[in-house]
Amino acid sequence: MAVERRDTESEMYTADDIQVLEGMEAVRRRPGMYIGSTDQSGLHHLVFEIVDNSVDEFMGGFCSRISIVINADGSVRVEDDGRGIPVDIHPTTGISAVETVMTTLHAGGKFGGKAYAVSGGLHGVGASVVNALASSLTVEVYRDGRRYYQEFSRGERQTELQWEKLTDGEHEGTGTVVTFTADTEIFTELDFDFKVLAQRFKEMAYLNKGLQISFRSDWDPDLWPENEVSYCFEGGIASFVRNLNQTREVLHRDPIYVEKQVNGTIVEAAMQYNDSFNEFVYSFANCINTVDGGTHVTGFRAALTRVLNDTGRKQKLIKDNEPNLSGEDTREGITAVISIKHTDPQFEGQTKRKLGNPEVRNQVEVAIAEALPIYLEDHPQDTKRIIEKCMTSQRAREAARKARDMIIRKNAMDGGGLPGKLADCSEKNPALCELYLVEGPSAGGTAKMGRDRKYQAVLPLRGKILNVEKARADKMLGNDSIISMITAIGAGLDDDFDLEKLRYHRIIIMTDADVDGSHIRTLLLTFFFRHMNKLIANGHLYIAQPPLYKITSGKQELYAYSEGEREGILVQLDGKKNISLQRYKGLGEMNAGQLWETTLDPDKRTLLQVSQDDAAAADETFSMLMGDVVEPRRNFIQAHALEVKNLDV
Repeated sequence: MAVERRDTESEMYTADDIQVLEGMEAVRRRPGMYIGSTDQSGLHHLVFEIVDNSVDEFMGGFCSRISIVINADGSVRVEDDGRGIPVDIHPTTGISAVETVMTTLHAGGKFGGKAYAVSGGLHGVGASVVNALASSLTVEVYRDGRRYYQEFSRGERQTELQWEKLTDGEHEGTGTVVTFTADTEIFTELDFDFKVLAQRFKEMAYLNKGLQISFRSDWDPDLWPENEVSYCFEGGIASFVRNLNQTREVLHRDPIYVEKQVNGTIVEAAMQYNDSFNEFVYSFANCINTVDGGTHVTGFRAALTRVLNDTGRKQKLIKDNEPNLSGEDTREGITAVISIKHTDPQFEGQTKRKLGNPEVRNQVEVAIAEALPIYLEDHPQDTKRIIEKCMTSQRAREAARKARDMIIRKNAMDGGGLPGKLADCSEKNPALCELYLVEGPSAGGTAKMGRDRKYQAVLPLRGKILNVEKARADKMLGNDSIISMITAIGAGLDDDFDLEKLRYHRIIIMTDADVDGSHIRTLLLTFFFRHMNKLIANGHLYIAQPPLYKITSGKQELYAYSEGEREGILVQLDGKKNISLQRYKGLGEMNAGQLWETTLDPDKRTLLQVSQDDAAAADETFSMLMGDVVEPRRNFIQAHALEVKNLDV
């Protein structure tokens, strides 16, 4: 096909059309490229970038404490006792090193390899990006008996670097203080989450043993007096593992700890087995949480499997006629933290979720393969318990495999393989389809009548599903409701879970608004968190919000989804006659039209998307609520009992 050529001067495409954004202008124009987003996550990212610079000072051996304060006006103050940013004139830029760091992308002590052997953060763009996205920023440097200070706004300097001599006792030692206020032209709302920030700082303290991190927030007055925390862990990641396992029964009292430097890379690992059926491995590279693992995790797993097999054979715990333990067998019930510090970490993708350095696999494998056999030889009783658990896992895994095969064969014989109770939708594009998991046949029947059959499918579940926190895979695969869900969703399970095979892009849990409904919802969330975690990680799992009350006044019908909303409606209707109030205890109490109007209609319904912003905290919560150890659960209930606004008994 011929293409008409347009040569009119008005449509010419020349070099003048190429826009060049330099320095801070580029950051302000495209902030998402540097901090991911301009919502709360991006706001927190600004705080972490400044704190990361202080952590780099600690990792270099020049800092011992970091203090973070969020002031009532929304400004953030980060102080450390490191060396202080250099204040002399930079030979290339011709301005002070402080101003260079604050106003020049990719300027910092992380590139030449002299100032920092290892570092995290955004590879030198951290401070300048924060400066560009702050309506005001002040940097103070304490060194040489002086206080240096300079002010900036939106990446531009407002004052020259100034200094004053310190009087005796005015400020001890050296350090840097950065105070900034995020720019409301960039961030639609300043909304700091104390728990999220505190959890990250706690994690940093675990990964850097001996580092003192204190955090206070005056931003949210409702937090007071629980608005301040302080962390310092001399046990480092071993303390981290011990904390993660506090709600589980452990097989050996103390975590196994490994620390070794291999070809310039510092390798740390801590591990402890418990009586659960799940693997909990958290990995970090230069204090960055590599959520998707990487070569350091691969090296750890390879060494763990090889060492346990070698030790089991050597100590006759695995007989000659028995097969080797698989990687899955050796990882059941393990809680581990792997942390490496590398001079040049290579991450896959901008989000740094996976470490890609190929040499790190061998470095971690060498460190684990040297240290773990020594521990196992010195602790024979621990070794026996660990390998016996691995062999029990092996037998259960084989039973689960047979159960899976039986399910596949049964589905093939049934033809099509979809569960009989599933009322499927007619739409074939998974991106447009949603599956409602509904409690019981009564609510299921109402949902089937009230749904939009084109794109909404309904699967009624019989009673409470199995608590998978307390059951192995073979027992789980004998539960009819779980099998129905696995088959209907169509993407598999655990390591075999494949998002490409997902039959619905929205999986929606819809249970009654009472205690039993909450329990069933928690059991379902536990199942998805443990066995279909990619559903949550990729934003495919939701919770429906049916109304608690129907309020009728004459011909007017109103629905309240919370106690507060009910009170507001009653106040609004005050004085009107014939007001009736109906408390919904079950979805089955609504007719099909009411269920559509309140819970199923995309234009009117409210859906909560399930997320796991902090996997470690989520893991701890599920283990505490659904596991075997009673004391942590009792303490949690006692601590939060007064927060329950409405309880059906």
